[in-house]
Amino acid sequence: MNLRDHADRLGDIPAYVYDLPGLHTHAAAIRRALPDIEIYYAVKANPDPMLLRVIAPHVNGFEVSSGGEYAHVRSVLPNARLAFGGPGKTDADLSLTPHRMHVESPGELRRLLNRSEPVDILLRANLDVPVAGAALAMGGGATPFGMDPAGIQECLALLGGPVRFRGLHAHLASGLDAPDLLKLATAVIGYARELGAPEINLGGGMAVRYQHPDQRFDWTAYGQGLTGIPEKLRIEPGRAMTAYCGWYLTKVLDLKRVHGELFAVLTGGTHHLRTPVTKGHNQPFTVFGSAESPEETVTLVGQLCTPKDVFARRVRATLRVGDVVAFAMAGAYAWNISHHDFLMHPKPEFHYVSGIS
Repeated sequence: MNLRDHADRLGDIPAYVYDLPGLHTHAAAIRRALPDIEIYYAVKANPDPMLLRVIAPHVNGFEVSSGGEYAHVRSVLPNARLAFGGPGKTDADLSLTPHRMHVESPGELRRLLNRSEPVDILLRANLDVPVAGAALAMGGGATPFGMDPAGIQECLALLGGPVRFRGLHAHLASGLDAPDLLKLATAVIGYARELGAPEINLGGGMAVRYQHPDQRFDWTAYGQGLTGIPEKLRIEPGRAMTAYCGWYLTKVLDLKRVHGELFAVLTGGTHHLRTPVTKGHNQPFTVFGSAESPEETVTLVGQLCTPKDVFARRVRATLRVGDVVAFAMAGAYAWNISHHDFLMHPKPEFHYVSGIS
């Protein structure tokens, strides 16, 4: 069954379509490119149980950022290794027993010291290093994420009791290509060595280019750049692992001109697929229709009562009422970050298929 089959059968309710064999192939290629590096999938990118099961054979564990994600992965994959991160852990979060706990502050560490059970930790560092060109910066300056070197030293002086120091964590930026991500890795590894950290978690941040879907992150170059490192290295890819396996299928409800501009109103909206409005880009798409009229400049919007409900602005397309629009690269930070209950429209359907073309 291919994507066109789903387009032909789409009713009035939008649908997510996940290409599980495609995800398996992509995850296996990442694993081959990084044979000596531990890979933990960042569940926040897409926690869909079917995707987690496909990913599991290709990774060493999963990174979670809340008690809810922790419980969810435990229910889907009871024996999976988990790393617990995030800057706002509750006491209940700190009572959990992940493989690694990523400590974000001296205050968080002081609360951990009240535990009765042992816990293995990585200290999250926010280093003052350049992160120019990043889509998001979690480090490189004053942010809520991690600690500067003074905070790290304060934590090192507190260590003891049930807390066992295992190494350093540093997810500094997102949206970087392999050469820039390797530059950050060099800085993090150098600092970790000053601390004598035996484990180093370099985080994620691998670039995903929505305007150029064929330009994927160079996993081979990244892996080669990290060869020969004696410390145990770990990474946490999310978006770059699952973005390519998902499609969001909608249908054209109406075509209208307002002050000379053409708008296509689609079923669904950013309450299902928030990615384009969040990142400020045009979501790549394919149209399944039979129209033979010339292309026009059109803005693709959803059903919501807000001018921010936009999938793609002023793009060239041939559309007519009833055509199906399939938005690509909807496998990460899509359904799971969307404001599902705004206006209380129906939830999308979810299809899991093979052989997408």
